[in-house]
Amino acid sequence: METPQQQPEARIEIKGLGFFGHLKEVVIGVLTSLGLGILWLFEIIRDDYFGLLDRLNIKPRRRTRASAFPPGRPRKRRAS
Repeated sequence: METPQQQPEARIEIKGLGFFGHLKEVVIGVLTSLGLGILWLFEIIRDDYFGLLDRLNIKPRRRTRASAFPPGRPRKRRAS
C-alpha cells in the first residue's frame, strides 16, 4: 500500500478591490438592475397592448395558405 504524500500547502492571498474595484462592481449592479427594469417595463406594455386587443375583440389576422416553394414549375437541376 502506498503512503500518502503530503503536498505543500498553497498560500492564499486575498487582495482588496480598492476604490475603483468597488466602484466597478456598483456600476455593474446598477446597470444590471436598470436593464432588468427596462425588460419588466416592456413586459407590462406588451401585456397591456394584448389586453387592449382582447377587450376591443380584434381577431388575429387570417393566415393564407403559404408554401415554402415558389409558384411555377421547378427548375431542372444538373446532375453532378
